[in-house]
Amino acid sequence: MAEKSFKFKIAKEIPGALGRVGTITTPHGEIQTPAFVVVGTKATVKALTPEQIKDLGTQVVLANTYHLFLEPGEKIVAEAGGLHKFMNWSGPTMTDSGGFQVFSLGVAYGEVGVTKFAVEGKTIESTEVGLPRDEQSESYGGKLAKIDDDGVTFRSHLDGSELRLTPERSIEIQHQIGADIIFAFDECTAPSASLDYQKEALERTHQWAQRSLKEHQRLNVQARQNFSEKNLGGQALYGIVQGGRHQDLREQSAKFIASLDFDGFGIGGSFDKADMGTAVHWVNSILPVNKPRHLLGIGAVEDLFIGIENGADTFDCVTPTREARNGSLYTLTGRINILNAKFRTDFSPLDPTCACYTCQNFTRAYLAHLFRAKEMLASTLASIHNLYFFVNLVKNIRQSIIEEKFFEFKEQFLSNYHHD
Repeated sequence: MAEKSFKFKIAKEIPGALGRVGTITTPHGEIQTPAFVVVGTKATVKALTPEQIKDLGTQVVLANTYHLFLEPGEKIVAEAGGLHKFMNWSGPTMTDSGGFQVFSLGVAYGEVGVTKFAVEGKTIESTEVGLPRDEQSESYGGKLAKIDDDGVTFRSHLDGSELRLTPERSIEIQHQIGADIIFAFDECTAPSASLDYQKEALERTHQWAQRSLKEHQRLNVQARQNFSEKNLGGQALYGIVQGGRHQDLREQSAKFIASLDFDGFGIGGSFDKADMGTAVHWVNSILPVNKPRHLLGIGAVEDLFIGIENGADTFDCVTPTREARNGSLYTLTGRINILNAKFRTDFSPLDPTCACYTCQNFTRAYLAHLFRAKEMLASTLASIHNLYFFVNLVKNIRQSIIEEKFFEFKEQFLSNYHHD
């Protein structure tokens, strides 16, 4: 049997906390952790080329299984030579399982304020690309996903066609896409779900985890029998811990998922925004220390510090690029809206302290002009900056742990970031 090409090694820990510095080794290179994972949903980071993604310091890109399953289809990605060759990205990659779409196209579809956090906020992502309301009404009670114990039936948000995802199918698709790190199929529940439903969903997620792992192992055996080098010891499978906002369910889930032969772990589902760190701490106090942990869909500045302090190694979130395309840009002293009138004649860099391509070459006034003129370059320059901000913030947090100055760095950074 080929030697496993996925490894995780811890180099430093935060005294008195669960956070650590480490290295994840994958078939396509190393990930120095903690690390921010850049989201390339459809095998592309919106508005950016792979060279631009690499130049801003990105180590790893995550693509979306559900979306690639819809378009162009996993078989075309496989025929192209896998995700890396298809999108011309040479570094490490991840794919999520499609489990979040169980939530976003199901209970949360079309509902304002229903997010994975137990707070009121913006409408979730799925409503931005959904079917017209008259087509929705013919789907599953106005939703686009229907769950049963075997899997999930979806209505495509592209054309309304019916699709089916099971744990086995999700793993099969992810094997064909060929990312370095893949995830077990799970059910992400809404924060508003009842305790009884959370328990039911958790049991389903645990059964799906076992089925995902079994299918992953079966496909690896099949690859070896076919003398295929593609997946020999290559892809790592992460199990996902759920449990909502309930300590007993979170701990139960962490113990169960930890008992299975996963290569690493994802922490998913809904949180109480004000107490996310506590929930992550519950889980990471139980999960094995020697395996990496990924916090799914978390990208607020404060949450990165909280997640890292409580033992998360990697994070993914669409926030930096989505907000960039809307003119919401991050600086060391907080977020700004480049469409505000005062920036039309501001000829200073977006952030004078930032070393990204955008800040080194363009002014706030120019960016304001691009957004007002609805030029495509606006999204590119803004996305470069926001991603640079997040990727290098986590890189600097990593360095602060190495230098044993994490808490000082956290206090100083957040103090400046929230300064008016």
